[in-house]
Amino acid sequence: MNAVTSDEQIKVMIVEDSLTARTMLKNMIETQPDLKVVDMAKDPFDAADKMRKGLPDVMLLDVEMPRMDGLTFLRRIMAQHPMPVVICSNHTEKGSSASMKALEMGAVEVLAKSSIGALSSDDDGMNRVCDAVRAAAHARVNPKAKKRKPPARELKPLKKQSADVIMAARHPNAPAVLKTPPIVGIGASTGGTEALAKMLKTLPADSPPIAIVQHMPEKFTEAFANRLNKLCEINVKEARDGDKLTRGMAVVAPGSNHIIIERTGRDYTCRVIEGPPVSRHRPSVDVLFRSLSIQAGANAMGVIMTGMGDDGAQCMLEMRQAGSPTIAQDEASCVVYGMPREAMERGAAERAVPLTKIAENITSFDRGHLARLAVKGAK
Repeated sequence: MNAVTSDEQIKVMIVEDSLTARTMLKNMIETQPDLKVVDMAKDPFDAADKMRKGLPDVMLLDVEMPRMDGLTFLRRIMAQHPMPVVICSNHTEKGSSASMKALEMGAVEVLAKSSIGALSSDDDGMNRVCDAVRAAAHARVNPKAKKRKPPARELKPLKKQSADVIMAARHPNAPAVLKTPPIVGIGASTGGTEALAKMLKTLPADSPPIAIVQHMPEKFTEAFANRLNKLCEINVKEARDGDKLTRGMAVVAPGSNHIIIERTGRDYTCRVIEGPPVSRHRPSVDVLFRSLSIQAGANAMGVIMTGMGDDGAQCMLEMRQAGSPTIAQDEASCVVYGMPREAMERGAAERAVPLTKIAENITSFDRGHLARLAVKGAK
């Protein structure tokens, strides 16, 4: 592992009223040589005093605090000193709602306190915290801030499970899937909540069924889906096992489970399944994309959007090999150009597309596919 200099370290401030939580987060973060906690504050007033001495690269911010709530403080930060902020929120309906507001206001990630867990070298919670900090540090929040190098691959190889732990890959010699209605799979992570909202609300009400994996904690995905449903012409909901996917409908994977797509005749069904993290995520884009490569083949379209890491890249390649059209959000419009970059470099995505053109590409795929089905049916 390459040594990390102090100048290269990501400097973190923790703003949290609980001493126990502050200490736990600090211990987790400082297990990583590329991360350093430079300050801790018990409330926004304490944080503001300490920020006069220097600004951190990333702030971890609690939502519910005495004297001033986290949302009010976030609003002031974004108005005066825009910076990457990761929200730490209670795993409640109130906390989920506040977190959605924080993302709308410019926060780049959300962590659920209850899912962080105790510190250990293999702890999933520790990885989640450190990954969120790294992703936030590379997020495009303030154009005037110091530019960092492109998101790096891990400093050391970290154990990742592939989609093989959920299902076997499509056999290279498997016959092509018969023509069935079009379906779209979308994967996103850091920056994806706002990017998805901007894109989905431009889709017409009769769009093809869409399955979405957005890396978020459990419960927060339900609040996210409800918010999208209010913004969009299509109907959006958190996925439930057995949901029939029909036109004008989108499902968002629950934060604690994977989703796969199954086909019965010409119908698509969403299955919500348990299983270990894949590509260090649950839900995983790779799991969704692999199921689409097997069950829908060229009848599915794959879209990968802003986010840190490589989740989705390998199984998007499998989709492309099965005949699916595949696109990645372009670098200029990404908050973090990590997942799309991996998809482009591996040849999984056919081309890069600006965020403003993704909906247009989905509609073009849909119309072309339906036209081919109509010709086939007329013969």
